Amino acid sequence: MASPQGLKAPLEFGGPLGAAALMLLLPATTLHLLLAARSGPARLLGPPARLPGLSELWSPAVLLLLLTWLGLQAALYLLPARKVAEGLELKDKSHLRYPINGFQALMLTALLVGLGVSGGLPLGALSEMLLPLAFVAILTTFIFSFLLYMKAQVAPTSGLAPGGNSGNLIYDFFMGRELNPRIGSFDFKYFCELRPGLIGWVLINLALLIQEAELRGSPSLAMWLVNGFQLLYVGDALWYEEAVLTTMDITHDGFGFMLAFGDLVWVPFTYSLQAQFLLYHPQPLGLPGALLICLINGLETIPTATGKRLLVSGWWGMVRHPNYLGDLIMALAWSLPCGVSHLLPYFYFLYFAALLVHREARDELQCLQKYGRAWHEYCQRVPYRIVPYIY
Repeated sequence: MASPQGLKAPLEFGGPLGAAALMLLLPATTLHLLLAARSGPARLLGPPARLPGLSELWSPAVLLLLLTWLGLQAALYLLPARKVAEGLELKDKSHLRYPINGFQALMLTALLVGLGVSGGLPLGALSEMLLPLAFVAILTTFIFSFLLYMKAQVAPTSGLAPGGNSGNLIYDFFMGRELNPRIGSFDFKYFCELRPGLIGWVLINLALLIQEAELRGSPSLAMWLVNGFQLLYVGDALWYEEAVLTTMDITHDGFGFMLAFGDLVWVPFTYSLQAQFLLYHPQPLGLPGALLICLINGLETIPTATGKRLLVSGWWGMVRHPNYLGDLIMALAWSLPCGVSHLLPYFYFLYFAALLVHREARDELQCLQKYGRAWHEYCQRVPYRIVPYIY
């Protein structure tokens, strides 16, 4: 079936077979990482030390906890926003409106959690629930993706995404058929992009820090660094929430299993891997090492391009995607507090490198279509894509 623009969109991720494989591989990888982080060997590669039984994975109480969390974040999304922003122009020349209140949701969540902990809420116990939480989140994501796919069946053609309408059920289920699925003013993709997963990631990190303090008397310096770095990242993302409206996820990709799983499962449960590792495998870290790691994390100050002109000076005169280089430096700094004895805490860095190379290839194609000859000239003047003199 032709894409909404009337052109056959190229299939990504290896087409239907690749999409089917990823829908099996991604959940399995998530569960493997959670098991590996708490095991003695903490092996990134190789089979897990043991396979959990169904009783360890499924819990109605944990499902209720997850649904309560999603309901809370949805309620915070619906609160009056400090600003309402317009998205980019759609194919029908309209502009969707988005509430800019993600940072407000983070602050209100922190207030509620603080009140709960002061009232005796055992937040540290969350660290023991990560495996069943991830399992019910995976099941919920499959059901949610199915509902999104069914909703897209009645969506107008102008509301469909260019890449998720191949006519193959499996591929379209994975990529997402509808670009901006909504009920009223509630935008499901925008809500999931920065709310429950990112804030949940911070909450999981905090629970792991509290659990470490309960086990060892106080959190380690390495745990403080990981929590601080990643809280700063999430706070920055939510403070500048409006910037997400120009990203490929919002402007180009449909909302299906790929993004739903990434937002609701992959982010909170794999991005917290460093903190999980440190709880079960404490690492000595002195003040000089901590200061050096802080310096490396602070190097992520590469600006973001604004406007529509192609920049050939500054960072953009060295590599075509310097913001990706900054992301890689930051990812390395998050892993360094975990030491160098295990590969597992560097999974995020390795995964992120692969993700950014793939995303960069997608960016290149879109820029070529958008800028044409000017993009060819820019590539000749700036031959390196992410890392100067390397790639």
